[in-house]
Amino acid sequence: MNGNDPEVIDVRPEERLDVARLEPYLRDHLPETTGDFSLRQFGGGHANLTYLVAFGAREYVLRRPPLGPVPKHAHDMRREHAVLSKLYAAFPLAPRSYHLCTDHAIVGSDFVVEERKTGIAIRRDLPDRYREDPAFARRLGDALIDTLARLHRVDPTAAGLAELGRPEGYVARQLEGWTARYEDARTEGSADASALVAWMRERMPPSPAATIVHNDYKLDNLLLDPLDPARITAVLDWDMCTLGDPLMDLGYMLALWPEAGDPAAFRVGAMPTWRAGFPTRTEAIARYAERTGFDVTHARWYHVFNVFRFAGILQQIYKRYVLGQTHDERFRDFGDAVNGLIAVAGRLTR
Repeated sequence: MNGNDPEVIDVRPEERLDVARLEPYLRDHLPETTGDFSLRQFGGGHANLTYLVAFGAREYVLRRPPLGPVPKHAHDMRREHAVLSKLYAAFPLAPRSYHLCTDHAIVGSDFVVEERKTGIAIRRDLPDRYREDPAFARRLGDALIDTLARLHRVDPTAAGLAELGRPEGYVARQLEGWTARYEDARTEGSADASALVAWMRERMPPSPAATIVHNDYKLDNLLLDPLDPARITAVLDWDMCTLGDPLMDLGYMLALWPEAGDPAAFRVGAMPTWRAGFPTRTEAIARYAERTGFDVTHARWYHVFNVFRFAGILQQIYKRYVLGQTHDERFRDFGDAVNGLIAVAGRLTR
């Protein structure tokens, strides 16, 4: 139950839902809704709003896009439902989606209601008891890599997801799309990324055969077993999932994989992989290649692109903060963080 879950908080005032509309709607559309209704919020995460819905002892997770204008194709609840209503059967770490609502009269946007998966989340650093435990760090790092490889080995056709995306030209669309999003989200003082984009355009690699691509695969989108946090119990946040180049997921994981000797800018929004015991990025690439059989010759390009993409994600959030569309003080310093990431990406090209 949620009473002892540190991730669950009272709903933030600006992110409240209209319970008078929501409760009867959910009672009519979910499989089990006996018992008293309650609604709380998951306090982590920076974009989609995620709520814990309960009817007595039965719990669900409700997800909707953030408040304010949403970039085209971002925070796509219809896509998340399309994926999670099927993928759970082939990849049990994905929660099952039970219902998609496209009636904006209920909460003001599309939303999905999904299976409640349980576990703990690790965000900025490892829990105290594991910080000086290299063996644990190695196991967790290996689990991160192996779970991604396992996802990429799922047959999209067998999973019922063969029509999910347009794999042809996926990498080029990603580069041009994130370039446009970054430019559209720039605010006063944000870094010029034109030289970095030119480098990526000139060196765009050929893509391997398409797989299911999560598109936001990182440690804080996983849930872990509280008794053994090196064991993954769920992979969350599927609203950007598609069919495309699997090395995009590898590159995104690398972009958030700082090592002990890296400058501080490498740790912005990143996983605590600088702790002793975690595999290096080179080791992570090698293990992923071993588990998948994929050619990873161009891993550096994917790494550079995904540092840039992560900068774009943070810049979109920061612009919402600058415009007053969110007042979450966690976003106050995202402008400086973005500029640091653009510098990191430039450094990786040399």
